[in-house]
Amino acid sequence: MNPPRHHRGLILAASITGAVLVAVDGTALTVARPALQHDLHASVAAVQWASTGYLVTVAALLVFAGRLGDRYGHRRVFALGVTGFAAASLGIAVAPGIGWVVALRVLQGAAGALLQPATLGMLRAAWPADRLAGPIAIRTAAIGLAAAAGPLVGGALTAHLGWRSVFLLGLLPAAAALLAALAVPAGAGSPGTRSPAAGRGNRHGSEHDGPHGSRLDLPGAALLALALALLVQSLVTLPDTGRPLVPLLGLTVAGVLALVLVRHERRTTNPLLPPALLRSTAVAPPLVVLLAASAALQGTLFPATYYLQDVLGLDPLRSALRAVPLVVTMILAAPGSAWLAKRHGERAVVLPGMALITTGALLTALLGTGTGTGTLAIGGCFALLGTGFGAVMATATTMVVRGAAAARAGVAGGLQQTVLNIGPALGIALATAAAGRTDPGAALAPSALTMAAVAGAGTLVAARLTGRAAGPTAGGAVGRAAGPASGARPESAGRR
Repeated sequence: MNPPRHHRGLILAASITGAVLVAVDGTALTVARPALQHDLHASVAAVQWASTGYLVTVAALLVFAGRLGDRYGHRRVFALGVTGFAAASLGIAVAPGIGWVVALRVLQGAAGALLQPATLGMLRAAWPADRLAGPIAIRTAAIGLAAAAGPLVGGALTAHLGWRSVFLLGLLPAAAALLAALAVPAGAGSPGTRSPAAGRGNRHGSEHDGPHGSRLDLPGAALLALALALLVQSLVTLPDTGRPLVPLLGLTVAGVLALVLVRHERRTTNPLLPPALLRSTAVAPPLVVLLAASAALQGTLFPATYYLQDVLGLDPLRSALRAVPLVVTMILAAPGSAWLAKRHGERAVVLPGMALITTGALLTALLGTGTGTGTLAIGGCFALLGTGFGAVMATATTMVVRGAAAARAGVAGGLQQTVLNIGPALGIALATAAAGRTDPGAALAPSALTMAAVAGAGTLVAARLTGRAAGPTAGGAVGRAAGPASGARPESAGRR
Protein backbone atom coordinates (compact mmCIF):
# COMPACT_ATOMS: atom_id res chain seq x y z
CA MET A 1 0.00 0.00 0.00
CA ASN A 2 1.41 3.39 -1.00
CA PRO A 3 1.69 6.15 1.65
CA PRO A 4 -0.65 9.18 1.56
CA ARG A 5 0.27 12.24 -0.48
CA HIS A 6 1.60 14.36 2.42
CA HIS A 7 3.88 11.49 3.47
CA ARG A 8 5.15 11.23 -0.09
CA GLY A 9 5.93 14.94 0.02
CA LEU A 10 8.05 14.46 3.12
CA ILE A 11 9.83 11.47 1.56
CA LEU A 12 10.56 13.46 -1.61
CA ALA A 13 11.83 16.41 0.46
CA ALA A 14 14.12 14.13 2.48
CA SER A 15 15.38 12.37 -0.65
CA ILE A 16 16.14 15.62 -2.49
CA THR A 17 17.73 17.30 0.54
CA GLY A 18 19.95 14.29 1.21
CA ALA A 19 21.09 14.11 -2.41
CA VAL A 20 21.68 17.87 -2.54
CA LEU A 21 23.67 17.71 0.70
CA VAL A 22 26.16 15.31 -0.87
CA ALA A 23 26.35 17.25 -4.16
CA VAL A 24 27.02 20.60 -2.49
CA ASP A 25 29.60 19.12 -0.14
CA GLY A 26 31.65 17.63 -2.96
CA THR A 27 31.67 20.69 -5.23
CA ALA A 28 32.18 23.24 -2.44
CA LEU A 29 35.21 21.35 -1.10
CA THR A 30 36.94 21.66 -4.47
CA VAL A 31 36.97 25.44 -4.12
CA ALA A 32 38.02 25.36 -0.46
CA ARG A 33 40.92 22.94 -0.99
CA PRO A 34 43.74 25.51 -1.48
CA ALA A 35 42.73 27.44 1.66
CA LEU A 36 42.52 24.21 3.65
CA GLN A 37 46.00 23.21 2.50
CA HIS A 38 47.51 26.56 3.48
CA ASP A 39 45.78 26.78 6.86
CA LEU A 40 46.73 23.25 7.94
CA HIS A 41 50.22 23.40 6.40
CA ALA A 42 49.47 20.22 4.46
CA SER A 43 50.99 18.77 1.32
CA VAL A 44 49.09 18.60 -1.96
CA ALA A 45 49.02 14.79 -1.75
CA ALA A 46 47.52 14.89 1.76
CA VAL A 47 44.80 17.32 0.71
CA GLN A 48 44.08 15.18 -2.34
CA TRP A 49 43.45 12.25 0.00
CA ALA A 50 40.69 14.28 1.64
CA SER A 51 38.83 13.83 -1.65
CA THR A 52 40.19 10.45 -2.71
CA GLY A 53 39.53 8.84 0.68
CA TYR A 54 35.91 9.96 0.50
CA LEU A 55 35.42 8.75 -3.07
CA VAL A 56 36.98 5.36 -2.43
CA THR A 57 34.92 4.77 0.73
CA VAL A 58 31.67 5.77 -0.94
CA ALA A 59 32.26 3.59 -3.99
CA ALA A 60 33.27 0.61 -1.87
CA LEU A 61 30.20 0.67 0.37
CA LEU A 62 27.32 1.89 -1.81
CA VAL A 63 25.90 -1.48 -2.85
CA PHE A 64 26.22 -3.01 0.62
CA ALA A 65 24.62 0.11 2.11
CA GLY A 66 21.74 -0.29 -0.33
CA ARG A 67 21.31 -3.90 0.80
CA LEU A 68 21.16 -2.70 4.40
CA GLY A 69 18.32 -0.39 3.37
CA ASP A 70 16.50 -3.28 1.70
CA ARG A 71 16.84 -5.34 4.87
CA TYR A 72 16.33 -2.84 7.67
CA GLY A 73 14.37 -0.06 5.97
CA HIS A 74 15.55 2.81 3.78
CA ARG A 75 14.16 5.47 6.11
CA ARG A 76 16.14 4.10 9.04
CA VAL A 77 19.37 3.78 7.05
CA PHE A 78 18.86 7.25 5.56
CA ALA A 79 18.47 8.75 9.03
CA LEU A 80 21.67 7.04 10.17
CA GLY A 81 23.54 8.18 7.07
CA VAL A 82 22.47 11.82 7.19
CA THR A 83 23.25 12.01 10.92
CA GLY A 84 26.70 10.52 10.37
CA PHE A 85 27.32 12.84 7.42
CA ALA A 86 26.47 15.91 9.49
CA ALA A 87 28.52 14.73 12.48
CA ALA A 88 31.57 14.13 10.27
CA SER A 89 31.11 17.58 8.67
CA LEU A 90 31.07 19.20 12.09
CA GLY A 91 34.19 17.25 13.06
CA ILE A 92 36.03 18.40 9.93
CA ALA A 93 35.07 22.01 10.65
CA VAL A 94 36.97 21.87 13.96
CA ALA A 95 39.73 19.45 12.87
CA PRO A 96 43.19 20.46 14.19
CA GLY A 97 45.19 18.86 11.37
CA ILE A 98 45.07 17.28 7.94
CA GLY A 99 45.19 13.77 9.38
CA TRP A 100 41.92 14.39 11.18
CA VAL A 101 40.39 15.83 8.01
CA VAL A 102 41.31 12.76 5.95
CA ALA A 103 40.06 10.32 8.63
CA LEU A 104 36.79 12.20 9.06
CA ARG A 105 36.31 12.39 5.29
CA VAL A 106 36.57 8.60 5.18
CA LEU A 107 33.89 8.38 7.88
CA GLN A 108 31.84 10.91 5.95
CA GLY A 109 32.16 8.68 2.90
CA ALA A 110 30.73 5.76 4.86
CA ALA A 111 27.80 7.92 5.95
CA GLY A 112 27.32 9.17 2.39
CA ALA A 113 27.23 5.58 1.17
CA LEU A 114 24.39 4.90 3.62
CA LEU A 115 22.24 7.83 2.64
CA GLN A 116 22.66 7.93 -1.16
CA PRO A 117 21.01 4.61 -2.13
CA ALA A 118 18.36 5.26 0.51
CA THR A 119 17.31 8.46 -1.27
CA LEU A 120 16.29 6.31 -4.25
CA GLY A 121 15.06 3.37 -2.16
CA MET A 122 12.60 5.61 -0.29
CA LEU A 123 11.19 6.90 -3.57
CA ARG A 124 10.81 3.36 -4.96
CA ALA A 125 8.92 2.30 -1.83
CA ALA A 126 6.65 5.36 -1.78
CA TRP A 127 5.67 5.73 -5.46
CA PRO A 128 4.05 3.24 -7.82
CA ALA A 129 6.52 1.97 -10.41
CA ASP A 130 4.78 3.79 -13.27
CA ARG A 131 4.98 7.17 -11.45
CA LEU A 132 8.64 7.11 -10.40
CA ALA A 133 9.87 9.23 -13.30
CA GLY A 134 8.50 12.49 -11.88
CA PRO A 135 10.14 12.43 -8.43
CA ILE A 136 13.42 11.08 -9.81
CA ALA A 137 13.49 13.84 -12.44
CA ILE A 138 12.95 16.48 -9.73
CA ARG A 139 15.74 14.90 -7.68
CA THR A 140 18.07 14.94 -10.70
CA ALA A 141 17.33 18.62 -11.42
CA ALA A 142 18.00 19.49 -7.78
CA ILE A 143 21.36 17.70 -7.90
CA GLY A 144 22.31 19.67 -11.01
CA LEU A 145 21.37 22.95 -9.35
CA ALA A 146 23.30 22.01 -6.20
CA ALA A 147 26.39 21.01 -8.18
CA ALA A 148 26.30 24.41 -9.90
CA ALA A 149 25.71 26.39 -6.72
CA GLY A 150 28.33 24.48 -4.71
CA PRO A 151 31.45 26.20 -6.12
CA LEU A 152 29.84 29.65 -5.90
CA VAL A 153 28.65 29.20 -2.33
CA GLY A 154 31.86 27.45 -1.32
CA GLY A 155 33.97 30.19 -2.84
CA ALA A 156 32.00 32.94 -1.09
CA LEU A 157 32.16 31.19 2.28
CA THR A 158 35.88 30.42 1.94
CA ALA A 159 36.68 34.00 0.96
CA HIS A 160 34.76 35.63 3.82
CA LEU A 161 34.53 33.02 6.62
CA GLY A 162 37.30 30.53 5.87
CA TRP A 163 37.32 26.94 4.63
CA ARG A 164 35.84 25.52 7.85
CA SER A 165 32.55 27.28 7.15
CA VAL A 166 32.12 25.13 4.02
CA PHE A 167 31.69 22.04 6.19
CA LEU A 168 29.19 23.83 8.43
CA LEU A 169 27.12 24.65 5.36
CA GLY A 170 25.38 21.27 5.33
CA LEU A 171 24.31 21.10 8.96
CA LEU A 172 20.95 22.82 8.53
CA PRO A 173 20.00 20.87 5.37
CA ALA A 174 21.01 17.65 7.14
CA ALA A 175 18.77 18.51 10.09
CA ALA A 176 15.91 19.31 7.71
CA ALA A 177 16.36 16.02 5.83
CA LEU A 178 16.48 14.07 9.10
CA LEU A 179 13.31 15.72 10.44
CA ALA A 180 11.47 15.12 7.16
CA ALA A 181 12.44 11.44 7.17
CA LEU A 182 11.52 10.94 10.83
CA ALA A 183 8.15 12.65 10.32
CA VAL A 184 7.12 9.81 7.99
CA PRO A 185 5.60 6.79 9.77
CA ALA A 186 7.83 3.72 9.90
CA GLY A 187 7.43 1.58 6.78
CA ALA A 188 6.35 4.38 4.44
CA GLY A 189 9.84 4.76 3.03
CA SER A 190 10.88 1.15 3.36
CA PRO A 191 10.49 -2.00 1.27
CA GLY A 192 7.20 -3.76 1.59
CA THR A 193 6.90 -7.15 3.17
CA ARG A 194 6.08 -10.16 1.11
CA SER A 195 3.21 -12.48 1.52
CA PRO A 196 3.83 -15.86 3.16
CA ALA A 197 3.32 -17.60 -0.14
CA ALA A 198 5.52 -15.36 -2.17
CA GLY A 199 8.60 -17.47 -1.96
CA ARG A 200 7.07 -20.95 -2.05
CA GLY A 201 8.79 -23.31 -4.35
CA ASN A 202 11.85 -21.09 -4.52
CA ARG A 203 14.86 -22.85 -3.08
CA HIS A 204 16.84 -19.63 -2.93
CA GLY A 205 14.39 -17.57 -0.95
CA SER A 206 16.53 -14.45 -1.14
CA GLU A 207 15.39 -13.81 -4.68
CA HIS A 208 12.00 -12.80 -3.33
CA ASP A 209 12.71 -11.96 0.24
CA GLY A 210 11.37 -8.93 1.98
CA PRO A 211 13.52 -6.75 4.21
CA HIS A 212 14.22 -9.40 6.85
CA GLY A 213 14.02 -12.59 4.84
CA SER A 214 17.66 -13.36 4.14
CA ARG A 215 21.12 -13.14 5.68
CA LEU A 216 23.56 -10.47 4.68
CA ASP A 217 26.21 -11.68 2.25
CA LEU A 218 29.21 -10.39 4.22
CA PRO A 219 31.90 -12.23 2.16
CA GLY A 220 30.36 -10.87 -1.04
CA ALA A 221 30.20 -7.39 0.48
CA ALA A 222 33.87 -7.56 1.46
CA LEU A 223 34.96 -8.74 -2.01
CA LEU A 224 32.88 -6.06 -3.74
CA ALA A 225 34.14 -3.33 -1.41
CA LEU A 226 37.79 -4.26 -1.98
CA ALA A 227 37.33 -4.54 -5.75
CA LEU A 228 35.56 -1.20 -6.03
CA ALA A 229 37.99 0.53 -3.67
CA LEU A 230 40.97 -0.63 -5.75
CA LEU A 231 39.20 0.25 -9.00
CA VAL A 232 38.31 3.81 -7.97
CA GLN A 233 41.66 4.44 -6.29
CA SER A 234 43.53 3.23 -9.38
CA LEU A 235 41.39 5.28 -11.78
CA VAL A 236 41.69 8.43 -9.65
CA THR A 237 45.46 8.20 -9.26
CA LEU A 238 46.26 6.96 -12.79
CA PRO A 239 46.33 10.45 -14.39
CA ASP A 240 48.50 11.99 -11.64
CA THR A 241 50.99 9.31 -10.66
CA GLY A 242 54.50 9.22 -12.01
CA ARG A 243 54.48 5.43 -11.64
CA PRO A 244 51.64 4.10 -13.83
CA LEU A 245 52.52 0.50 -12.95
CA VAL A 246 51.12 1.04 -9.44
CA PRO A 247 47.56 1.94 -10.50
CA LEU A 248 47.72 -0.66 -13.30
CA LEU A 249 48.56 -3.28 -10.69
CA GLY A 250 45.59 -2.04 -8.66
CA LEU A 251 43.32 -2.43 -11.68
CA THR A 252 44.60 -5.98 -12.20
CA VAL A 253 43.96 -6.96 -8.59
CA ALA A 254 40.51 -5.37 -8.77
CA GLY A 255 39.76 -7.52 -11.83
CA VAL A 256 40.86 -10.69 -10.03
CA LEU A 257 38.68 -9.82 -7.03
CA ALA A 258 35.76 -9.21 -9.38
CA LEU A 259 36.15 -12.71 -10.84
CA VAL A 260 36.26 -14.19 -7.34
CA LEU A 261 33.13 -12.20 -6.47
CA VAL A 262 31.27 -13.54 -9.51
CA ARG A 263 32.14 -17.09 -8.54
CA HIS A 264 31.04 -16.48 -4.95
CA GLU A 265 27.75 -14.82 -5.92
CA ARG A 266 26.82 -17.74 -8.16
CA ARG A 267 27.34 -20.23 -5.34
CA THR A 268 25.93 -18.47 -2.27
CA THR A 269 22.27 -18.81 -1.38
CA ASN A 270 21.88 -15.16 -0.36
CA PRO A 271 23.89 -13.12 -2.91
CA LEU A 272 24.53 -9.44 -2.37
CA LEU A 273 24.14 -8.98 -6.13
CA PRO A 274 21.35 -11.34 -7.23
CA PRO A 275 22.25 -12.79 -10.65
CA ALA A 276 18.69 -12.21 -11.83
CA LEU A 277 19.07 -8.49 -11.11
CA LEU A 278 22.34 -8.18 -13.01
CA ARG A 279 20.99 -10.20 -15.95
CA SER A 280 17.82 -8.16 -16.10
CA THR A 281 17.29 -6.27 -19.35
CA ALA A 282 15.45 -3.67 -17.26
CA VAL A 283 18.46 -2.94 -15.02
CA ALA A 284 21.83 -3.85 -16.59
CA PRO A 285 21.64 -1.86 -19.89
CA PRO A 286 20.58 1.42 -18.23
CA LEU A 287 23.52 1.02 -15.83
CA VAL A 288 25.90 0.66 -18.77
CA VAL A 289 24.38 3.75 -20.39
CA LEU A 290 24.82 5.74 -17.15
CA LEU A 291 28.45 4.62 -16.97
CA ALA A 292 29.13 5.77 -20.54
CA ALA A 293 27.26 9.05 -20.09
CA SER A 294 28.99 10.04 -16.84
CA ALA A 295 32.41 9.02 -18.19
CA ALA A 296 31.94 10.96 -21.42
CA LEU A 297 30.65 14.07 -19.66
CA GLN A 298 33.39 14.35 -17.05
CA GLY A 299 36.07 13.15 -19.46
CA THR A 300 35.12 16.04 -21.76
CA LEU A 301 34.75 18.69 -19.06
CA PHE A 302 38.13 17.88 -17.50
CA PRO A 303 40.31 18.99 -20.48
CA ALA A 304 37.76 21.64 -21.49
CA THR A 305 38.25 23.44 -18.18
CA TYR A 306 42.01 23.52 -18.72
CA TYR A 307 41.46 24.66 -22.31
CA LEU A 308 39.34 27.63 -21.25
CA GLN A 309 41.86 28.80 -18.65
CA ASP A 310 45.27 27.74 -19.98
CA VAL A 311 44.74 28.11 -23.73
CA LEU A 312 42.09 30.84 -24.03
CA GLY A 313 43.39 32.65 -20.94
CA LEU A 314 40.06 33.00 -19.13
CA ASP A 315 40.06 33.48 -15.36
CA PRO A 316 38.14 30.96 -13.21
CA LEU A 317 35.01 33.14 -13.02
CA ARG A 318 34.78 33.78 -16.75
CA SER A 319 35.50 30.11 -17.34
CA ALA A 320 32.66 29.14 -14.99
CA LEU A 321 30.30 31.52 -16.77
CA ARG A 322 31.03 29.78 -20.09
CA ALA A 323 29.78 26.56 -18.48
CA VAL A 324 26.43 28.02 -17.32
CA PRO A 325 24.55 26.51 -20.33
CA LEU A 326 25.61 23.05 -19.12
CA VAL A 327 23.93 23.55 -15.75
CA VAL A 328 20.83 25.30 -17.08
CA THR A 329 20.10 22.69 -19.75
CA MET A 330 20.72 19.82 -17.35
CA ILE A 331 18.24 21.28 -14.85
CA LEU A 332 15.62 21.79 -17.57
CA ALA A 333 16.21 18.46 -19.31
CA ALA A 334 15.62 16.31 -16.22
CA PRO A 335 11.92 17.15 -15.64
CA GLY A 336 11.31 17.49 -19.37
CA SER A 337 12.59 13.96 -19.91
CA ALA A 338 9.99 12.56 -17.51
CA TRP A 339 7.19 14.05 -19.60
CA LEU A 340 8.71 12.82 -22.86
CA ALA A 341 9.30 9.32 -21.48
CA LYS A 342 5.69 9.07 -20.39
CA ARG A 343 4.46 9.96 -23.86
CA HIS A 344 7.03 8.32 -26.12
CA GLY A 345 8.88 5.75 -24.01
CA GLU A 346 12.19 5.79 -22.19
CA ARG A 347 14.31 4.56 -25.09
CA ALA A 348 13.02 7.51 -27.14
CA VAL A 349 14.53 9.80 -24.49
CA VAL A 350 17.76 8.00 -23.60
CA LEU A 351 18.84 7.33 -27.19
CA PRO A 352 18.66 11.00 -28.34
CA GLY A 353 20.22 11.99 -25.00
CA MET A 354 23.28 9.84 -25.65
CA ALA A 355 23.41 11.16 -29.22
CA LEU A 356 23.49 14.72 -27.84
CA ILE A 357 26.37 13.84 -25.51
CA THR A 358 28.25 12.28 -28.42
CA THR A 359 27.65 15.34 -30.60
CA GLY A 360 28.65 17.69 -27.78
CA ALA A 361 31.94 15.83 -27.30
CA LEU A 362 32.65 15.89 -31.05
CA LEU A 363 32.02 19.64 -31.27
CA THR A 364 34.17 20.19 -28.18
CA ALA A 365 36.98 18.40 -29.98
CA LEU A 366 36.67 20.98 -32.78
CA LEU A 367 37.27 23.72 -30.21
CA GLY A 368 40.67 22.17 -29.61
CA THR A 369 41.56 22.63 -33.26
CA GLY A 370 40.85 26.36 -33.07
CA THR A 371 37.56 26.09 -34.96
CA GLY A 372 34.90 28.38 -33.50
CA THR A 373 36.23 29.34 -30.07
CA GLY A 374 33.69 32.12 -29.45
CA THR A 375 31.30 32.28 -26.53
CA LEU A 376 28.41 30.98 -28.64
CA ALA A 377 30.36 27.93 -29.84
CA ILE A 378 31.58 27.06 -26.35
CA GLY A 379 28.13 27.58 -24.86
CA GLY A 380 26.58 25.41 -27.56
CA CYS A 381 28.91 22.51 -26.75
CA PHE A 382 28.11 22.75 -23.06
CA ALA A 383 24.37 23.03 -23.79
CA LEU A 384 24.43 19.81 -25.82
CA LEU A 385 26.32 17.98 -23.07
CA GLY A 386 24.00 19.26 -20.33
CA THR A 387 20.79 18.50 -22.22
CA GLY A 388 21.91 14.99 -23.07
CA PHE A 389 23.20 14.15 -19.61
CA GLY A 390 20.17 15.57 -17.80
CA ALA A 391 17.81 13.47 -19.91
CA VAL A 392 19.91 10.31 -19.68
CA MET A 393 20.56 10.51 -15.94
CA ALA A 394 16.94 11.07 -14.96
CA THR A 395 15.46 8.50 -17.34
CA ALA A 396 18.06 5.73 -16.97
CA THR A 397 17.95 6.11 -13.17
CA THR A 398 14.19 5.65 -13.28
CA MET A 399 14.63 2.49 -15.36
CA VAL A 400 17.19 1.03 -12.93
CA VAL A 401 15.18 1.73 -9.77
CA ARG A 402 11.84 0.70 -11.28
CA GLY A 403 13.34 -2.42 -12.87
CA ALA A 404 14.14 -3.86 -9.44
CA ALA A 405 11.45 -4.93 -7.02
CA ALA A 406 10.91 -2.66 -4.00
CA ALA A 407 12.68 -5.23 -1.80
CA ARG A 408 15.83 -4.80 -3.94
CA ALA A 409 15.54 -1.04 -4.56
CA GLY A 410 18.47 -0.33 -2.24
CA VAL A 411 20.82 -2.63 -4.15
CA ALA A 412 19.64 -1.09 -7.44
CA GLY A 413 20.16 2.40 -6.04
CA GLY A 414 23.59 1.40 -4.78
CA LEU A 415 24.54 0.12 -8.24
CA GLN A 416 23.32 3.34 -9.84
CA GLN A 417 25.32 5.49 -7.42
CA THR A 418 28.38 3.24 -7.85
CA VAL A 419 28.25 3.67 -11.62
CA LEU A 420 28.03 7.46 -11.19
CA ASN A 421 31.15 7.34 -8.99
CA ILE A 422 33.16 5.11 -11.32
CA GLY A 423 32.12 6.82 -14.56
CA PRO A 424 33.76 10.22 -13.93
CA ALA A 425 36.98 8.60 -12.68
CA LEU A 426 37.06 6.38 -15.76
CA GLY A 427 36.37 9.29 -18.11
CA ILE A 428 39.12 11.48 -16.66
CA ALA A 429 41.59 8.58 -16.74
CA LEU A 430 40.79 7.89 -20.42
CA ALA A 431 40.96 11.57 -21.34
CA THR A 432 44.34 11.90 -19.65
CA ALA A 433 45.60 8.77 -21.40
CA ALA A 434 44.48 10.21 -24.75
CA ALA A 435 46.38 13.43 -23.99
CA GLY A 436 49.59 11.53 -23.30
CA ARG A 437 52.36 13.85 -22.15
CA THR A 438 50.57 16.93 -23.50
CA ASP A 439 48.88 19.35 -21.10
CA PRO A 440 45.13 18.64 -20.78
CA GLY A 441 44.09 21.98 -22.29
CA ALA A 442 46.35 21.62 -25.33
CA ALA A 443 45.12 18.05 -25.85
CA LEU A 444 41.42 18.92 -25.85
CA ALA A 445 40.84 17.51 -29.35
CA PRO A 446 42.12 13.92 -28.81
CA SER A 447 40.61 13.75 -25.32
CA ALA A 448 37.18 14.92 -26.48
CA LEU A 449 37.27 12.56 -29.47
CA THR A 450 37.96 9.68 -27.09
CA MET A 451 34.96 10.73 -24.99
CA ALA A 452 32.82 10.92 -28.13
CA ALA A 453 33.76 7.29 -28.79
CA VAL A 454 32.75 6.36 -25.24
CA ALA A 455 29.43 8.15 -25.64
CA GLY A 456 28.96 6.51 -29.02
CA ALA A 457 29.36 3.09 -27.42
CA GLY A 458 26.75 4.08 -24.86
CA THR A 459 24.46 5.18 -27.69
CA LEU A 460 24.64 1.68 -29.20
CA VAL A 461 23.58 0.21 -25.85
CA ALA A 462 20.79 2.79 -25.54
CA ALA A 463 19.44 1.66 -28.91
CA ARG A 464 18.80 -1.77 -27.40
CA LEU A 465 16.96 -0.58 -24.30
CA THR A 466 13.58 -2.13 -23.63
CA GLY A 467 12.02 0.87 -21.87
CA ARG A 468 8.42 1.63 -22.75
CA ALA A 469 6.13 4.56 -22.21
CA ALA A 470 5.41 4.90 -18.51
CA GLY A 471 1.68 5.16 -18.98
CA PRO A 472 -1.07 2.83 -17.80
CA THR A 473 0.09 -0.08 -19.91
CA ALA A 474 3.65 -0.14 -18.69
CA GLY A 475 2.68 0.70 -15.15
CA GLY A 476 0.04 -1.99 -15.14
CA ALA A 477 2.52 -4.53 -16.42
CA VAL A 478 4.93 -3.67 -13.66
CA GLY A 479 2.19 -3.78 -11.09
CA ARG A 480 0.97 -7.17 -12.28
CA ALA A 481 4.49 -8.57 -12.41
CA ALA A 482 5.55 -7.27 -9.01
CA GLY A 483 2.60 -6.12 -6.96
CA PRO A 484 3.30 -5.27 -3.32
CA ALA A 485 1.65 -8.42 -2.03
CA SER A 486 3.03 -10.84 -4.55
CA GLY A 487 6.71 -10.37 -3.85
CA ALA A 488 7.47 -11.21 -7.49
CA ARG A 489 10.40 -9.50 -9.14
CA PRO A 490 10.29 -7.86 -12.58
CA GLU A 491 13.78 -9.14 -13.38
CA SER A 492 12.84 -12.72 -12.62
CA ALA A 493 9.38 -12.74 -14.15
CA GLY A 494 10.62 -14.08 -17.44
CA ARG A 495 11.94 -17.25 -15.81
CA ARG A 496 8.57 -18.51 -14.67
